[in-house]
Amino acid sequence: MSIIKHRNQRVGVFIDTQNLYHSAKNLYKAKVNFGSILDEAVADRNLVRAIAYVITTESGEEKSFFEALEKLGIETKTKDLQIFYGGAKKADWDVGIAIDAIKMASKLDTVVIASGDGDFVPLVEYLKFSGIQVEVISFGKSSSLKLKEAADDFVDMGEDPRRYLIASRMQRRR
Repeated sequence: MSIIKHRNQRVGVFIDTQNLYHSAKNLYKAKVNFGSILDEAVADRNLVRAIAYVITTESGEEKSFFEALEKLGIETKTKDLQIFYGGAKKADWDVGIAIDAIKMASKLDTVVIASGDGDFVPLVEYLKFSGIQVEVISFGKSSSLKLKEAADDFVDMGEDPRRYLIASRMQRRR
């Protein structure tokens, strides 16, 4: 299937915030510019809904981040960080993202998954089988090869990292 992008196309954007955050931090020691990701994902098409799946901590320090996402027009869905006996932590939204994408698919022409997590391959395959165009945007170096291959289109944010990152103050001084 060739990729089609036109103004009337209805787009839903599903952002795996933790995946992008950790990729940007580990690869570039920087933070993600979610506004640029949203612009690239929508690509002058008709945005139906953009959702960022985020994790809350006990300190609540992420409140200003959530507010910034909402100012960009990105809805946030939150889940508490799970801390297990022994100190292990778990925070993922894979099932929630998949369920929401499937529930909204009938109202969309294109689903954009902002994540490099290979766990989304079955979702991509299901949506494509259902006639939905599926695009993935993430950092290529930390993305699943199978996910990149499964998607109708893959945008590698690593090809132009400055566009998709917010450099730390230390990096800007260099």
